[in-house]
Parts: sequence; C-alpha cells; structure tokens
Amino acid sequence: MGRKGKSNVRERAPKGKDSGKKFKKKVCVFCAQGATYVDYKDVNLLRRYMSDRAKIRARRVSGNCAQHQRDVATAIKTARELALLPYTVRVTSSRGGGRPGGRGDRDDRPPRRDREGGGDLELDVDVDAYAGGDEGDDEALETVAAGGADEGGDDE
Repeated sequence: MGRKGKSNVRERAPKGKDSGKKFKKKVCVFCAQGATYVDYKDVNLLRRYMSDRAKIRARRVSGNCAQHQRDVATAIKTARELALLPYTVRVTSSRGGGRPGGRGDRDDRPPRRDREGGGDLELDVDVDAYAGGDEGDDEALETVAAGGADEGGDDE
C-alpha cells in the first residue's frame, strides 16, 4: 500500500565536525626538529605553549603530538616548581562591570528598619529579673543596658 518511486528520506549535507571545512594539520615542532627532549630551562620555548593566563595550551591548539605534548606539560610543571614560570598571571580587567552607578546608587533605597534610629541600639532589658531584687546592682545593670560603661569608681 505504500508509495513506490520516491523515497521519503532526503539527502542532507553532513553536519558536525566534518562539515566541509578543510584545514591544514599542524606539524609537531619537536618532531620536525628531531628534538630528543623538551628542556624545562628553555622558558621562551615553553611560553609558546602557554596561554596569556599561564594555562597549558591544548594539543589541538599547539599542534604537538601526544608524546611531545606530555613532555611540554611536564617541562612547564617543572619550570613552575622552580619559579621559572608563573602558575597564574594577574589579569586586570579593562571592563567596567558591576552596577552602572557603582556603589553610590543606594540613596534611592529607604533606610533599613533596624537602623532607623540613627544607629543607636535599643535593648529591652528586664533589670529586676537579672538583679534579683538587690538595689545596688540595679544601677549598674541600667548603665550597661543604656550603653554606658561602669567607671569603677562606685564600688559599694
């Protein structure tokens, strides 16, 4: 009962990584030069395989073969331990970032409820509960509850 002739499947162009872009494969510099090892003291060479933030570049970016990429990574780590190369680089941001008005745009907010009184802290202290009915201690507790300090000259 199905139709004959035309197929219901369309031919599509391949998608994904092989979408038709042809690129030249990078050649491993160490293999091309016939290097026997990667010297950790050659800081200028190792910096070519590090990003601007001192991260080790990936193999697909640097173009190294697998063995030489391992050697480069080991050499960079050794040079870092001997303080020839940095672990990180401090980057100062050129972007403004943050809020457009900086921190000065808080004037449009209403004051917080716990700070309405100008910063004075009010305490509800039941002086009689702490004093135990002793009248000499009531003055000291009231002074502490009011925020003042006992001067020490009033010893009874």
